[in-house]
This record gives sequence, structure tokens and C-alpha cells, in this order.
Amino acid sequence: MAISALMPVYPRCGVRPVRGDHCHLIDEDGTRYLDFAAGIAVNLLGHSHEGLIGAIQRQAAELMHVSNLYGSPQGEHLAQRLVDLTFADTVFFTNSGAEAVECAIKTARAYHQHAGNEERFELITFNNAFHGRTMATISASNQEKMHKGFAPLLPGFKYVDFGDLAGVEAAIGPHTAGFLVEPVQGEGGIRVGSQEFIKGLRALADKHDLMLVFDEVQTGVARTGTFYAYEQYGLEPDILATAKGLGGGFPLGACMATEKAARGMTFGTHGSTYGGNPLAMAASEAVLDAVGNEEFLAQVRATGERLRGRLEQFIGNYPELFEEVRGLGLMLGIKMKVEPRPFMQHLRDKHQLLTVAAGDSTLRLLPPLVIGDAEIDEFFEKLSAGAADYEPETAG
Repeated sequence: MAISALMPVYPRCGVRPVRGDHCHLIDEDGTRYLDFAAGIAVNLLGHSHEGLIGAIQRQAAELMHVSNLYGSPQGEHLAQRLVDLTFADTVFFTNSGAEAVECAIKTARAYHQHAGNEERFELITFNNAFHGRTMATISASNQEKMHKGFAPLLPGFKYVDFGDLAGVEAAIGPHTAGFLVEPVQGEGGIRVGSQEFIKGLRALADKHDLMLVFDEVQTGVARTGTFYAYEQYGLEPDILATAKGLGGGFPLGACMATEKAARGMTFGTHGSTYGGNPLAMAASEAVLDAVGNEEFLAQVRATGERLRGRLEQFIGNYPELFEEVRGLGLMLGIKMKVEPRPFMQHLRDKHQLLTVAAGDSTLRLLPPLVIGDAEIDEFFEKLSAGAADYEPETAG
């Protein structure tokens, strides 16, 4: 059997979108789907936002790519906006979340090794985390399904249970460079780090001069109701990886750091051919114009609370299917009593509702941040119909 032209690494479903309309996707046969997946937390402004489309069109007509051999007025301006909005003093732009995490790993190691501490290279990471699909990021993620077929893994990572602060403290040793953590585990099941746990990591990092690295690839850019989720813990990381919503659908990531944390990232230590290209910068400027203000963030929080409140009421009608609702802002998950993937497929194929399955038996809800009451009402109509006619024993 001949291999397909697209390398067959994705179990692609039968939905084949060709157009987007606000919070809906339209298939090539004209079928409309309510999109509560948003490209896995990417299309935060939906699929037809005039500001984003216009910014990309205008920039494409002017300049798309020049390489980082030259000055970047576009990159400098966007970086300054991110610095002004966050804890960071400096930004490195990438094309994806995995690249942003790779840069964060290098930055954490370079912090120590720039000072001559060559033995400090190990990051403590957490079970059920997801940090990307490169060799370093799968090595940082203790998930066998991502490791199989790619051995040997890269050294330099030690795994501890998410939330186990005592385990973290016990794991600290002479090789430890820092901690790499998602404040809310996304693929791991929308598991929210407790205040005690996240603040405890900050305290341990300060005590031992370690780097606290946040992976906010999925939680960042207003998704949780604050610009970044770290704000909800009343602390600041040393390094942060971001992507997904940062470009609103255009590929873009960034590694952000304090001046102290970035002390090892000097001329020649890192680079990217496409990272920070003018087209990506224009897209992100439009995203920040829309979401980088308290009015929009307050709207996300309020919408998230309405959606969560209705979900908590709804799941009580189907105790055989649903267990609990968890998450922050518009990054929500429903922990299920059955496998979530067949139910996700049922909602998609029978009721034209797009969601995302995750670990820990969780159904992820990651709608565009611009949803309103009409989309929420439509969501519950579809979810109710899907729950009512779902038969787990015959699904899939």
C-alpha cells in the first residue's frame, strides 16, 4: 500500500474545513460546525476577525520575510508591547510552542552555565505534562505514548507528580537548573495547579537559585481570563514559553524572560530563520490590540463564569457520563466517567460540535474568546442533544 502524500501521523477525521465564519467552521460540503476547539486554543479571535485579517493582508503586501541578519522594527515593537504587558524584560520569537519551550529550556540551562556551573542542566518536570513534539520537549514530558519509537530520550529531565511539592523538594540535587511547569495542564486533562503548589515552586526556586519556567503555550494570551495565567497566582516566573493564541491563527511563539534569567542568551547562542518575521509580528499586533486590555480580559472571565456555571448545572442531568467541571477562564474541561474520545467524535459527527479530548478522561472546551450568549446557547443545545442520544457501549 502506498504511503499518503501527507505523512500519515494524524488520525484525521472526516471533517474537512474550507472556510471559517466567526465561531463556526464550514466543511467542503457546506456543513457548519460550532467550533469549541479553536485549533486547540489557537483561534482566540475566531475565524473571520477583520482586524487580524486586515493586519495580515496589509503586511503581506509590504514585507513578509527578511531574516534576522537585519534590524527588525516590527519585532522590536511587538517585543516591547509584550514586555510592557508582562513580567518579562526580553523576548525571543519562534514559530511554534515547541520551539518556544526549547528556547526556554536552553535559557534555563544557560543561566547557570554562563556563570560556570556546567553541572546545572536538569529540569524537574511533571507527570502528564505536554510540552511539544521535538526531541527535547518529548523528553521533558513523561508520557510513554510520545516516547515510543523515538528512544533514546535526551537526558536532563526528572519527573515528579503534578502538585507534589514535597516530591519536587526531594528531587532537587546538584544538577538541578529549574522547574518546567504548566500552571494548568492542558493535554493532561485541564488540571489546575493549586496556589500552594505553584507558589511553593516559586519559593523553592528562590531558595536554591533555580529557574521557574512556565509553559503557557495553551494557557497564555487571555485564555484563562488574565493575559497570562501566572498572574492568578500572585507571582512571576523567570522564563515563560507562549504560542498558540499569540498569532491568532498565524504560526507564532515566544520565549520571554527576565534580564537575570536571560544572562546566558548572548550573541550566537540561539537563532531562528523564520522567527519574528514581519508577517507574524503584524498578526500578533492585531491580537494584542484586541485582547491586551482589561475590558477584554474581564469579558473572558465573565463569559467563562457563565459557561462554567451552566456546565456545572448541566452535568448533574447526566451523572452516568460526567463527573466534574474544571479549568480557568475559557480553558475548561469536563471530567467524564466514560472515555472522552468516542463522546467527542459523537458530538462532532452527529451534532456538529467540535471539542478536544484530553488525558485524565477529560473533554476540553477551548472556544474562541469572542463567543457570546448565542454561541453558548447553541453549544448547550448541541451538548444536550449529544448527551441524550449517546450510547457509550456502541460509540466509536
